[in-house]
Amino acid sequence: MSEATSATKRANGDEQLSGGMLWLAAIVLAAANFIAVLNLTIANVSVPNIAGSLGATTSQGTWVITSYAVGEAITVPLTGWLAARFGAVRVFVWSMAMFGVFSVVGGLSNSLGLLVVARIFQGFSGGPLMPLSQTLLMRIFPKEKAAAAIGLWSMTTLIAPVVGPILGGYLCDEYSWSWVFYINLPIAVACAFFSWQLLKRYTEPLSRNPIDLVGLGLLVIWVASLQLMLDEGKDLDWFSSNKIIALAIIAAVGFIAFIIWELYEEHPAVDLKVFRHRGFTACVLTISFAFAAFFGVNVLTPLWLQSFMGYTATQAGLATAWSGASAIFLAPLVAQASSKFDPRKLVFGGVILMGIVTLWRSVATTDMSFWDVSIPLMVFGLAIPFFFIPTTGLALASVEESEMDSAAGLMNFLRTLSGAFAISLVTTIWSNKITANHAELVGLADSDQSIRTMLGSSGAEPDAVNQVIDYLITSQSVMLATNQMMWGIGIAFIFAATVIWLAPKPTRVVDPSAGGGH
Repeated sequence: MSEATSATKRANGDEQLSGGMLWLAAIVLAAANFIAVLNLTIANVSVPNIAGSLGATTSQGTWVITSYAVGEAITVPLTGWLAARFGAVRVFVWSMAMFGVFSVVGGLSNSLGLLVVARIFQGFSGGPLMPLSQTLLMRIFPKEKAAAAIGLWSMTTLIAPVVGPILGGYLCDEYSWSWVFYINLPIAVACAFFSWQLLKRYTEPLSRNPIDLVGLGLLVIWVASLQLMLDEGKDLDWFSSNKIIALAIIAAVGFIAFIIWELYEEHPAVDLKVFRHRGFTACVLTISFAFAAFFGVNVLTPLWLQSFMGYTATQAGLATAWSGASAIFLAPLVAQASSKFDPRKLVFGGVILMGIVTLWRSVATTDMSFWDVSIPLMVFGLAIPFFFIPTTGLALASVEESEMDSAAGLMNFLRTLSGAFAISLVTTIWSNKITANHAELVGLADSDQSIRTMLGSSGAEPDAVNQVIDYLITSQSVMLATNQMMWGIGIAFIFAATVIWLAPKPTRVVDPSAGGGH
């Protein structure tokens, strides 16, 4: 009883943070979110280096990205349950500390297997950081400063995926891929220490509900099976492989069983009842579709620039950085605007613009300069805050305040899962398109001998002529495939933009004290 009384006293403001201490806490929470999101993309440009040094193929190397996404996907939806059982602050601090430990294990790995295991546990630890940093910020800030706090948090979500490839590229080029993981340690240690010192006053009564072991088990089974299916599918030629068929069946049966169990369980590990709110469901659908498209663009661009346009990891990172640079300037304004205007209009406009820019990028050529690549990305960046910031506010405004932690966890979970889907789908379709385009162009080159004749008349050896023609055909096949992918992703953005209109007009803005405390 005394614990509940002291929690109430704290909630009423007797021991609230203020002034510089409040902003230090905000920076610590934002930094925690930053490194959790950063680790979704920091390894993207490092995959060729990691695969090469550990004796793996590049396609095996993508496990470094997806293993983190799997771990994160499993723990993110459990955030609400973990926070209720162990306390939001305690879960946050432990997650932060373990994140640092497994980052070091990842950096010290001498085999791809060990690195993948370290990344899974790093994902487990990083999962709760995103939703808890969000709900803790909303809990510690007074109402009048809430927009600034949400803006700060949203900016880290925007900047991190863009900084990731640049930082990853720089560390790989200048030092070694291990530093991509070591760099997390000082941030993790500082965040864990300061967050405990500053936020332990916000601890609250715990609910000792029984552990939903069946729900937990089913969640792990279907998420892991789905992710393995997505990762292995490309190498095993999808449903022509018995392994992929088995994983698909396990994922489907596990998912259906999980949904049924969680809806009827008295103390579910994942509270699916938040989906009864139409606004929340519509926002999550928009976020899932748009983030899948966004992640598809983010993964494809550095892959194309490095593999076929002769860019180093650092150059590829700098080219893609422009989308983040323009996003940073608009984020604070969008955070303010989303509390004054109908957020659905802001989201619709932002996601439509992302779609138009992606369609603009579907007419790229192999002789593009750095700025030809960067300028569309700069315009793309202007749209990003309109997608990220209002959707988060609108989704959380649609649920009851007691459901905040669960809603934030589920929203981040589906965003992460859609990103993992996008990686597998985009890289598979892209490589299939390259192969198909290559076969078609070889047929055209064979029927038209003019290039071969021209090169032969210049005195080149037949082998050299074949190599030149094959190089030209390959580079054009890749360029065509990249443009075809951009066209498809652009259409996906436009579809995602229309989904937001399924949400009813919001009747309130997010109550910043949501997620507990009063």
